[in-house]
Amino acid sequence: MDNRRFKKRTLFLIAYLIFALLPIYWMVNMSFKTNQEILSSFTLWPADFTWANYKTIFTDPSWYSGYINSLIYVAINTVISLTVALPAAYAFSRYRFLGDKHVFFWLLTNRMTPPAVFLLPFFQLYTTMGLMDTHIAVAMAHLLFNVPLAVWILEGFMSGIPREIDETAYIDGYSFPRFFFTIFLPLIKAGVGVAAFFCFMFSWVELLLARTLTSVNAKPIVATMTRTVSASGMDWATLAAAGVLTIVPGAIVIWFVRHYIAKGFAMGRV
Repeated sequence: MDNRRFKKRTLFLIAYLIFALLPIYWMVNMSFKTNQEILSSFTLWPADFTWANYKTIFTDPSWYSGYINSLIYVAINTVISLTVALPAAYAFSRYRFLGDKHVFFWLLTNRMTPPAVFLLPFFQLYTTMGLMDTHIAVAMAHLLFNVPLAVWILEGFMSGIPREIDETAYIDGYSFPRFFFTIFLPLIKAGVGVAAFFCFMFSWVELLLARTLTSVNAKPIVATMTRTVSASGMDWATLAAAGVLTIVPGAIVIWFVRHYIAKGFAMGRV
């Protein structure tokens, strides 16, 4: 009975992996083909293997600048989100004040709201302030969604740390900044890793705000990928190569925080 159950579980896992990895494999496969081969035949491996699609992305400023722009505003957003969320999460986990639960719920409702709701206010505000088509504009807009998520994740990790640690540190003469950065922060590094991962991924894949608030100087790669139609039709090969390169940063981040994400699932905060 145990062997049958093990075989069924193994077969189910193999089927799931094939189902999950097949789209990624097919995109990688397309990235090494020509448009003619993609549209004319069905092949599991490129008949005419080519690096031309990747060469286009790395040599065409309209493509590689999109990756640079995305990395810039994603990095800015992640750093600011964690900087703002850490003290806020500490306050929610350690102090009780009038309306604390209502404020916490209000933060989460911002995360649940579709980005399209805030599109017009952001557009008018940034147009007035001269921030349109800048990296900081997109980074600040994404704060509205990433800060609540980061606060929620970090508060769960911080609540798991006994308050006696804080009291012991104060008795030993630690100032709050010294205690927070030398003692408390290392204890919640898993939470910081999880929060940073989700902030990074939201900003990296978000399209509506990033596309609307930028035009040339700060246009992200997700916006560039939606403009691959020319007089000759859709450039499927280049689009597939861009898709493969878009996955790489997220895969690298997942690799470095994979253990922290598992701990986040165990704590019920992910």
